[in-house]
Amino acid sequence: MSFWNTLRVGMSGLSAQRLRLDVIANNVANAETTRTEEGGPYRRKDVVFTPQGQDQFLPGLVKARRTENASPNALLDVGGVRVSEVITDDEELPKVYDPSHPDADEEGFVTYPNVNIVVEMTNMLSATRSYEANLSIIEAAKSMALRALDIGR
Repeated sequence: MSFWNTLRVGMSGLSAQRLRLDVIANNVANAETTRTEEGGPYRRKDVVFTPQGQDQFLPGLVKARRTENASPNALLDVGGVRVSEVITDDEELPKVYDPSHPDADEEGFVTYPNVNIVVEMTNMLSATRSYEANLSIIEAAKSMALRALDIGR
């Protein structure tokens, strides 16, 4: 994998994890939101990652093997990751009995968002670790490029 491909993979991972952290922060911020502009309580959101690059990993490998003049590095031509969509979690919304709440129904139940703070914090830690790993990829590529330049002097 070339230096530029390595940087592209690392940067795509940084960008994807940053968006994931933004979505998680939005979930946490709306954990108690019982009324949205769309009507009803907030619904948890999540990101879906897909591979990006030449023919999306596996199909690219199959295509490279079928091509007569395939590059010896065709198996290593990976392009990173991207966020294909932000989905809304359709999990059932919890109901809590609180007749004094302004959004309580006629029976006194309030429908709350399906946001679990423990799940969101776990996802945040995972996204942070993934962000750090992608940053390490970029730092390692930079270090190797600088050492290659030193060898050439």
